[in-house]
Amino acid sequence: MVLVAFAAGTRLHREQDLVQYLPILRNGPPGTFVHFSDGLRVSLPTDQIVCQEDTDGGARVGFGGMRFAGAERGHLIFHRVREMHPEEELSPDRSHTMVLDARWVRSVTVDGQEVWTATRA
Repeated sequence: MVLVAFAAGTRLHREQDLVQYLPILRNGPPGTFVHFSDGLRVSLPTDQIVCQEDTDGGARVGFGGMRFAGAERGHLIFHRVREMHPEEELSPDRSHTMVLDARWVRSVTVDGQEVWTATRA
């Protein structure tokens, strides 16, 4: 699991499931967003989230099926390597790479080992 601890003061928001009266297929799950104190809102791949919390001064999100590829030019790069849900539940337009500005993140932990911190940026 890849655990991303976002900057202090962030909080999570997950959109509610909408009751659909029409047969909408492969739309994917409702969105999950990290909200920053300055009003910035960053979308996350909801279908890869396995745990989430924002009770310790900042949002923390665990992703299954994602691999941390490293930091490059002030950005943290993550790749989707395995789907966490059946294909028929996923949007065909889903992203296979998540890119986060390093300024948004306090740390990245992979399988319990810290692999990146803001102090190393």
